[in-house]
Amino acid sequence: MTTVHRIAAFSDGNTGGNPAGVWIGDAMPDASRMQAIAAEVGFSETAFAAPEGDAWRVRYFSPAMEVPFCGHATIALGAALAHRHGDRSFELHLNDAVISVSGRRDGNTIAAALQSPPTHSAPLEPRLRDALLDLFGYASSDLDPKIPPAKIHGGADHAVLALTSRAALARMAYDFERGRSLMEKAGLVTVALVTVATPRLFDVRNAFAAGGVVEDPATGAAAAAFAGYLRDIGWPHGGAIDIVQGEDMGARSLIRAEIGATKGSSIRVSGTARFMDA
Repeated sequence: MTTVHRIAAFSDGNTGGNPAGVWIGDAMPDASRMQAIAAEVGFSETAFAAPEGDAWRVRYFSPAMEVPFCGHATIALGAALAHRHGDRSFELHLNDAVISVSGRRDGNTIAAALQSPPTHSAPLEPRLRDALLDLFGYASSDLDPKIPPAKIHGGADHAVLALTSRAALARMAYDFERGRSLMEKAGLVTVALVTVATPRLFDVRNAFAAGGVVEDPATGAAAAAFAGYLRDIGWPHGGAIDIVQGEDMGARSLIRAEIGATKGSSIRVSGTARFMDA
């Protein structure tokens, strides 16, 4: 049986990060087998990759469902491919997009970067905004008006709620089954809760009930979508933002997102990855 590597993506050096499974084989298993493997691994996502010409065919599964794009599992896959094939860039064929990931070995960790699918955003429908506020126990006064609630996309759909304080972010809690139902009905892969530390530094927590996980310690797809949204609203990002995620879970993770000038264009998301395999 092909080995599933366990790799923490967006790590803080040799600690933290979001664990992902990485399966690499000569041909893709069928969907039911991939779903079963992802459930057995138990991480928020497992990436499956097989050669397709000079590129790689890639699919992503959480313990509960297939997702169209997963940033941290892509970073983990980039680390695994670089470990096998050397430091370079790899073209990835997803279900709905063609992207790339690169990996560069650096001691005990591997630096990896992905180019996301195109991004877009739209205001969050008021009824959904209010339902999410109620789910997480926030009031409208907890929202930061500088970053309005929005539906954001960078390969998958997410919602973002910007909060006024780090203390508000720290008290995030929600009913898991209720959250799963709400996210599934709204077509949301995750809900990102963010606070502004500086115009280029953000603290983030990310609820992933739709995928069977209460909270993700690092979410590259949502980071790409959020960076694209900041570009859409004219945020003074200076070309890049840094995201700190997972601190409230004891798994501090670091994500960098580089933002080009062209609206809707790909976001470069980077970080380090560490192998967890024994």
